[in-house]
Amino acid sequence: MTRIPATATVLHPSAESPGAESLGVDTLRAEAAGAEPPPAPAVGAERAAGEAAGEPAPGSRCLAMFPGQGSQRPGMAADLVRRYPDTAGRIFEMADDVLGIPLTKLCVSGSAEELRRTDVTQPAIAATSLAVLEVLRAGGFEASGVAGHSLGEYTALAAAGVLDARSVLRLVRRRGELMAEVGSRTPGAMAAVIGLPAERVEALCRDVTGTGVVEIANYNDPGQTVVSGLAEAVARVEALAARAGAERIVRLDVGAPFHCSLMRDIEAEFGAELDRHVFAEPQVPVLSAVTGGYVRRAEEVRLLLRRQLVEPVRWVDTVRRAVADGHSLLVEVGPGRVLTGFAKRIAPDVRALGTARPQAIEALLATAGHGAPRPAVPA
Repeated sequence: MTRIPATATVLHPSAESPGAESLGVDTLRAEAAGAEPPPAPAVGAERAAGEAAGEPAPGSRCLAMFPGQGSQRPGMAADLVRRYPDTAGRIFEMADDVLGIPLTKLCVSGSAEELRRTDVTQPAIAATSLAVLEVLRAGGFEASGVAGHSLGEYTALAAAGVLDARSVLRLVRRRGELMAEVGSRTPGAMAAVIGLPAERVEALCRDVTGTGVVEIANYNDPGQTVVSGLAEAVARVEALAARAGAERIVRLDVGAPFHCSLMRDIEAEFGAELDRHVFAEPQVPVLSAVTGGYVRRAEEVRLLLRRQLVEPVRWVDTVRRAVADGHSLLVEVGPGRVLTGFAKRIAPDVRALGTARPQAIEALLATAGHGAPRPAVPA
């Protein structure tokens, strides 16, 4: 049995721990839990006329960020569906019809245990993010660029016009099913290492030998790196990280070892699923969290979504590139505040806002300006 020295706090999953691809351990950091930020100052949120997708222009611009697994919570769509029946409600009705499961009920009144299932969590978060996006766009909000954390890349692609909403829901449902299958046959685990530089965590993974696969899964912020792999190897990295002075090590409550080579077993099958869907050219700049750079062609998007299964989420690089290209407002579109917290630590001088509550949505619309309502994504 691996022993963890008392020099670090090691948290293991419980019925209350969120855990997932995007790592819901934000409440462990020094940030007011659940507090809504003040409204953002008015900024140029609309894309400059004539700007080519993938070619960012300088100036004050808005990046829409879409969360991944780990941002779910019971009741996350209750206020959305009640307050915005013609926009958010329409998205959920479509999701129920497309997937053949009671997704609206799960997102409005489902339990934490029901939402924890990977094959449910992924379409639930995607549908909630699509619903928030629909409300924002109907109110005149238009981002000048998009990015998504892991699962969130699919809703980002919907916002950019690359995928339609039905394809997004079908793809993330199948993605969740396949990932759950890996988890059922592989003794995998994931853990977040907080308080060590990413380079140190990479070295610790290299130092673990003879216990199987363990790799970097997420570069979430400068002080938070997630590892993924076989359970015994992850435990070894936890022990080494504690000895190296990590502030905290958090074992994530996940159903499978995401974003590592153990997912290679499903890469071909999911690639075939991707081939069944139509990918259009991006209509706004899309930042890929697989590379931390821009995606300019539909076929490149398809290849990156396949690579995403087995490669780490480079969220630090993604946010830094967006900020370097002039994005001064980062808006998390969907449930939770995980990405908002990451953004504040990656780029503390840039304003980051969430939209998990209707009050936050309305405050954002009040400052971003209003326009003619239009559908957020092709349905």
